[in-house]
Amino acid sequence: MTSSTALLTDRYELTMLGAALRDGTAARPSVFELFARRLSGGRRFGVVAGTGRLLSLLRDFRFGEDELRFLRDKNVVDADTLTYLENYRFTGSIRGYREGELYFPGSPLLTVEGTFADAVVLETIALSVLNHDSAVATAASRMSIAAGERPLAEMGSRRAAEHSAVAAARAAYIAGFGATSNLEAGRLWGIPTMGTAAHSWTLLHDSEEAAFRAQIDSLGTGTTLLVDTYDIREGVATAVRVAGTDLGGVRLDSGDLPTVAAAVRTQLDELGAVNTKITVTSDLDEYAIAALAASPVDFYGVGTSVVTGSGYPTAGMVYKLVARQDAGGGWVSVAKASTDKGSKGGRKAAFRMLQGGAATAETIVVSDGFEALGSAAEHPDSRPLQVALVEAGDIDTSYEGASGTASAREHHLRVREELPVRALALSKSDPAIPTVFVDQG
Repeated sequence: MTSSTALLTDRYELTMLGAALRDGTAARPSVFELFARRLSGGRRFGVVAGTGRLLSLLRDFRFGEDELRFLRDKNVVDADTLTYLENYRFTGSIRGYREGELYFPGSPLLTVEGTFADAVVLETIALSVLNHDSAVATAASRMSIAAGERPLAEMGSRRAAEHSAVAAARAAYIAGFGATSNLEAGRLWGIPTMGTAAHSWTLLHDSEEAAFRAQIDSLGTGTTLLVDTYDIREGVATAVRVAGTDLGGVRLDSGDLPTVAAAVRTQLDELGAVNTKITVTSDLDEYAIAALAASPVDFYGVGTSVVTGSGYPTAGMVYKLVARQDAGGGWVSVAKASTDKGSKGGRKAAFRMLQGGAATAETIVVSDGFEALGSAAEHPDSRPLQVALVEAGDIDTSYEGASGTASAREHHLRVREELPVRALALSKSDPAIPTVFVDQG
């Protein structure tokens, strides 16, 4: 039986709902927007990830007997609110940036339209998913750019909570990683999985040679042997002696990697193992990967850094009411005015401005009302960024599952080609392109 996701929610969402039901504003048509005021860590672009997961979680956002009993027993909401929640189904509409899309400060990543009651309760789950997954995807994309044509594998499950690990593997794959060590991510999302042996495998055996022989007997000579449990040079010699010159690869997990990798490459070539690949895995981040660009490395395995957003584990996104109907049925643009936490009211349409195929600006057309917003025809040198994700409660399933994940990956790798050259640098800076708001008259 599918478990409910409805209590992946902050209490104040339900207490606001209860108060709105009491004062008659719960049914008031409203527009909420999820966006980031700034890019974390001086990054030059962000990557949207988590959309497909969020849609699946939205389908299970139902208040069953267990959830209602908890809310009643803990006096979270009153009886009328419990009755409303018993029949809750999201019946509104959601537009948003495609998963894998690039974003910048102020980009309207999700626009949730419906009654206040429909939309207010989705704040926490939407932010939980997109803040985490987008932080991972942004870091992963930077690592992918730094790695160039060399493949990357995500192997950070042991450095994250169990469910976060699966989500992180998916986000990293969308942003350019080619494989994961996490089997559940492989099962759920169709991501290629990888992995051979840890140091404990070598330590289990009476000798390094015995461990290597056992691994090769089980997995064949195409396997990758971990050669740094003891002395690296002796480990490489033993690996080639046992497997022969057709050994698939060796893995390095310690030491000064540029120096060690160069020495190992020379040794492998001298032993005749010229096609044996070198994988490095020791606490890599985008800066370490960039530093290895000139080294004879064939594959990278990244753990802690990618699943924690490389020092920025959240994308800093917020979910704000930006428009609502007033008591007379007219639309009102609303916005928070707090210092450093302000928002831009109104419904929005977003376009990526392009010149010669390169992105030059993020143009956001803003309307105070509910009339049609700017179209692509009005912005010929641009690409519209928003797609329909949910229409009148009906979820577009093409963004979910393994096929949705693969589509998001393809989209990201394609749109990343639009980035101007300055966006590819790893140093902290302003966003690669400006965000320009255009008020629609």
